[in-house]
Amino acid sequence: MASMNDKDYYAILGVEKDASSDDIRKAFQQKARKLHPDVNKEPDAEERFKEVSEAYAVLSDPEKRQRYDAMRSGNPFAGSGAPTQPGGYADPFGFGGSPFGWGPFGAATSRRRSRAYRPRAGADVVYELTVDAETAAKGTRRGVTYQRYVSCDACHGSGSVASDHAATCPTCGGRGSITVDTGLFGVMAMTCPECEGTGRVVASPCSACGGSGRTISASEVVVDIPAGSHDGGEVRVAGMGNAGTNGSTAGDFVCRVCVPEERLSRGQVTGFNLIGFGLPFLALGLLTSSLSANAVFLVILFVFGAYLVARDGIRLAPRWWRNAGVATLNGLTNGLVIALFFAAMFSCTMRPMMGFYY
Repeated sequence: MASMNDKDYYAILGVEKDASSDDIRKAFQQKARKLHPDVNKEPDAEERFKEVSEAYAVLSDPEKRQRYDAMRSGNPFAGSGAPTQPGGYADPFGFGGSPFGWGPFGAATSRRRSRAYRPRAGADVVYELTVDAETAAKGTRRGVTYQRYVSCDACHGSGSVASDHAATCPTCGGRGSITVDTGLFGVMAMTCPECEGTGRVVASPCSACGGSGRTISASEVVVDIPAGSHDGGEVRVAGMGNAGTNGSTAGDFVCRVCVPEERLSRGQVTGFNLIGFGLPFLALGLLTSSLSANAVFLVILFVFGAYLVARDGIRLAPRWWRNAGVATLNGLTNGLVIALFFAAMFSCTMRPMMGFYY
């Protein structure tokens, strides 16, 4: 068996040495379809298929590709580290600038299109509609224009122009993974790049949607906001969210009502949390006659909390005060748990805790 150094994996796949990850992947898919033993009955088809799979297993992995290129160039140590970075230091991880693989070969750099048949329900589209308190109380009807994934007209959402049914992946035989003996790197089990692990592929991918069964389009919907609505209320329109992939069900359009007069800002939520947090310590100080010892701690909590609340403006709407009470109660609950925990723990040892003495 020829060693890895003797094999030109680029020539086997029919790509240039500077080919991108997408080019390598597409080349493998094309050759794998033609050479798979279930399709190609030539005597050497199976051996050639294994060779193509071996080439892809090495060239599709950035680190293995770097080491392969280094060995082919006659410098077996060139692949042990990454090129020097602009700042003058070397990247010991070999990922081209990021220890997590976010570089020229990173998974986050491109969105790949494939034949994978993966039916998934569409996600909801959430839209925030801002109205004043008077409009929310009376109710209103609003038209909304937005973008979403819709079912592809060319393939009617199936992803395939010739057949509505998925086919067994010819590369992995429906297993979802392939095993490749790379020689130097040993035997590797990897997710099948043809079906991306699903075991099934779109029979004849639609050129309009790339086989997903959906495309991006502008849509319109009329939303009825009922009378008596408040900040945070939701109105749901079924089926008007993102279309699912490969004919799956669509999500909903969710209109979330925003009433500024009733909404607490983030700073106000924090302020009421701080005020609520200090209340159990205030009560505990009064019960144990140790309030003076914790005066500084409580003053900081209450003053800073009041500042955050007043900074963004106090509203008169009843719902605003209701939300303020909820935020204060959340802070009070947290403060009560902590105050009781430390009080119980230190009361047994008679040691001071935060100025309270038992």
